Amino acid sequence: MPPPSLEEYDGEAGQADDEAGDQPDDEAGDQPDDRPTTSSDDLDLGRGDPAKLHRTELTRTYPCDNCGGELMFDIARQGLACGHCGHHQGITGAEQQPQEQDLDAAIAALRSGAVERLATSSDEHEVVCQNCGGHTTFTGSLTATRCPYCATPIQRDDVHQAPARLPVDGVLPFRVPQSSSRVRISEWINSRWFAPNAFKKYSRAGSFASVYAAYFTYDARTRSDYRGQRGDNYTVTVGSGENRRTETRIRWRRVRGTVTNDFDDVSVLANEGLDRGYVSALEPWPTGGAKGYNPQYLAGHLARTYDHDVEECFVEAKQRIDAAIEQSIRRDIGGDHQRIHHVSTQYWGLTYKHLLLPIWLLTVLFAGSVYQVFINGVTGEVQGQRPYSKLKIVLAVLAAIVVGVTLYMVFGGQSQP
Repeated sequence: MPPPSLEEYDGEAGQADDEAGDQPDDEAGDQPDDRPTTSSDDLDLGRGDPAKLHRTELTRTYPCDNCGGELMFDIARQGLACGHCGHHQGITGAEQQPQEQDLDAAIAALRSGAVERLATSSDEHEVVCQNCGGHTTFTGSLTATRCPYCATPIQRDDVHQAPARLPVDGVLPFRVPQSSSRVRISEWINSRWFAPNAFKKYSRAGSFASVYAAYFTYDARTRSDYRGQRGDNYTVTVGSGENRRTETRIRWRRVRGTVTNDFDDVSVLANEGLDRGYVSALEPWPTGGAKGYNPQYLAGHLARTYDHDVEECFVEAKQRIDAAIEQSIRRDIGGDHQRIHHVSTQYWGLTYKHLLLPIWLLTVLFAGSVYQVFINGVTGEVQGQRPYSKLKIVLAVLAAIVVGVTLYMVFGGQSQP
């Protein structure tokens, strides 16, 4: 269940004020002056939701009912857990499923201005931590982080509830815990023999974070009429005597036909700052396991809203759809070779979902360059960048030369009379 709108916060605040008037304020007087206190601006959602909404900062946190610590989404238990006392509770509303949205309607809303095309890459938004009073800065599309002073998970509640933004439809929760992710990254780096040894040591001290990246996934049905040619190989014998030889030639004939395709959850990354090639290599994403959007899954993890809207991302999705259509046409033509002269494609049933997908991200600054290694937070697939050791490459080349010369001397010399 999505959280209530900001207008609903105001209504709950009035009720909280009325109830607070009947309570003694002795405990409030004992609070230190430099620590924020819970007031009518800090509202519990109720209905089993453990979040506390801070209306003054438009943020939410997850205090533990047992000890007052911070609840975070525990990957192993797939629920909220307190790192201080071990208190655990399930995710409320976890049975909900993300719903498909009409793509044409969303694009029309963007073009009409009903939904704004917001550029967030240079935006900065500072909030006050309601646990320790420290200041936390949200930069660009970041929407969930931790306080740098007390590690309290803080979420910007105003972003996903903003009427000018396309809301999040679902979350694919992390399944690979941090310990397993570190093991996978260590194995991946150690298997890169040409990586400098110093880089392998640096990777242990690099920034390692769990991030929910923003994606748009697209569904579509297509019908494609095509015209082209099919080429079949055949052999002929030409020449005579010593010049007699067999040649392979191609027999072409014209073809036309129709192919239909169903596309489900074509995923497109909607964030900047991540290497798109390596992130794309994390696919396929098991989006069938996505849950309806619930900010409780984000507690204690980083999260981002989209930098590119649903229409911008559809350009990339359509390129991938068209490439898949071309492959299906080539299969339909058959033969040894195919030429496609014309394709006319009709689209219908266009829908999308705005999903947050889990990525473990290792960022290493080495020799003045930044390297990123990514792990699919559900499947454990590892992709990333690493530097190359010039010394190891030179040694490998020299070793190959020595082996080649040795083989030539041993076997080549024996073949001489």
